[in-house]
Amino acid sequence: MKVRSFASGSKGNCLAVRGGGELLLVDCGLSCRELTKRMAACGVSPSDVTGIVFTHDHSDHCAGLPTFHRKYPEVPLYANGNTADAIAAAVGVDDGWCVFETAEPFEIGGLGVNTFSIPHDAADPVGYVFEEAESTLFIGTDMGVMTVAAREALSRATCAVLESNHDPVLLQTSDRPLSLKQRIAGRCGHLSNDQAADALREANPQKLTAVLLAHLSSQCNADYLARASMERALRDLGRTNVNLTVLGQDVPSACYEF
Repeated sequence: MKVRSFASGSKGNCLAVRGGGELLLVDCGLSCRELTKRMAACGVSPSDVTGIVFTHDHSDHCAGLPTFHRKYPEVPLYANGNTADAIAAAVGVDDGWCVFETAEPFEIGGLGVNTFSIPHDAADPVGYVFEEAESTLFIGTDMGVMTVAAREALSRATCAVLESNHDPVLLQTSDRPLSLKQRIAGRCGHLSNDQAADALREANPQKLTAVLLAHLSSQCNADYLARASMERALRDLGRTNVNLTVLGQDVPSACYEF
């Protein structure tokens, strides 16, 4: 299996997962023009995409869908019912949906897919687990706390895309409104660097080869802070051989194979 980030952060999110003969996008938060540009830089065409799966209905995860769907209407869209309805209401795309039940396994081509509920202030947000042969990809972002189901999913990961959104001190000393600070730090907000690190310690995935830190705040975090927290967790687990990468907002990541 392979994974690459085209964008990760509050200005737009989109991952590409290749496995089981499929090329799936996870979320579509970039404009179609910008996504196509970044795809081309990575040698990928939108016509290669065989499906888009959605984590939730916030604009930074679905804003690019209307134009993409108009240009590529044959690409199926996957979400649970509440998320599909919320995205349809938000951006006007009400056809092409393949609706699944959260926590009920299904397949897209040769790729096994499972989902788990996550606590976030959206209609019905989920994280994803993709499986092919001995490879397992965990995707967990936009969640205020790590649930039992998310921790169990992370424990099976070969590669993990895990939110490391903010540093609590930078968040609290920022000039953001108090209500926004409380939302971000709350149960239905976003994982801090230390919460992400603690989640990995508790899950302790034995097959893990790579951790990709996602959805970093541009104002309330820094790459070196997120990296340092996760490096401590990996050292505590005796896993200093794990590839650790911080995903960015403005440029695609490398392609990770696992």
